[in-house]
Amino acid sequence: MGHGMQFGDRIGRRMKLHDIHVFMAVVQVGSMGKAATLLNTTQSAVSRSIADLEGTVGARLLDRSPLGVAPTQYGRALLKRSTIVFDELKQSIKDIEYLSDPGAGELCIGGGVPHAHGIILAILDRLSRQYPRSALQVVIAGTLELHDALRERRIELAFTRMAQSIPPEDMDQEVLFEDPHIVVVGAQNPWARRRKVTLAELVNEPWTWPSPGSLVDSIVVDAFRANGLKPIRAAIYVEDPNLRIKLAATGRFLAIVPASTQRFHEKRASIKVLPVELLTPHRQTGIITLKNRTLSPLAQRFIDVAREVAKPLAKRKV
Repeated sequence: MGHGMQFGDRIGRRMKLHDIHVFMAVVQVGSMGKAATLLNTTQSAVSRSIADLEGTVGARLLDRSPLGVAPTQYGRALLKRSTIVFDELKQSIKDIEYLSDPGAGELCIGGGVPHAHGIILAILDRLSRQYPRSALQVVIAGTLELHDALRERRIELAFTRMAQSIPPEDMDQEVLFEDPHIVVVGAQNPWARRRKVTLAELVNEPWTWPSPGSLVDSIVVDAFRANGLKPIRAAIYVEDPNLRIKLAATGRFLAIVPASTQRFHEKRASIKVLPVELLTPHRQTGIITLKNRTLSPLAQRFIDVAREVAKPLAKRKV
């Protein structure tokens, strides 16, 4: 206990947040010189902060080489905990700002491509109307990339399709709705006036869906085979579902898109959903957060609004 008290006293007296901040900057850019530029200080000041920090913890934190610097195992341990400390401090400032002015605040979220121009846009529109002085930022990426952004605390939460039913151990997820794939056409397309349509009738039509080998491509192939049909090729392969909807809106193409993308798309009035069931897996979509991380009030409000906006989709109406 005595040693622990001495160590705690040493940390309390000598370890400075400024030095930790400098250390984190050095690791981020991989060079003391670059860190000095980033922090608008001198390289000697950066070196002094690192030396003071290493003297305080009693271990070497950085390995130096002609190519730059990299954290040692001790440095990685300090970096992991320091990231959490600075994130909590940042969140406490956000809490204070919110208490002094509930209409203001900053929020950075992550989102998947299929939802960027649809439901995420609808959530942000409603949230920004409620909090007009808030600053909102969106990072668009794939699910696994969003996981990394959460762990690095570059975003507070992610709105995306779930990569798996059981989340990673360090994350919590809340499923808001299941997102089946549907077939859409332009409102002026002759197929839009049909009340009954079979997949067999559509084999010779120009289609658009994601590239060969993708998840959606395999879903389409399985759907045709399940109906006793030979799989066909798409006329245009496009990853972005928003672009596929725009192609459908021209009246020339049949597009396969997530139901949520169609429901919230700006061109919804110019497209129609065909009564064709693809019998595809329904991907779960919702909010992913880092476990045990304190969310800002604005992030909590984002989640509340997301639940409200997603209610119609939870009932699986398209």
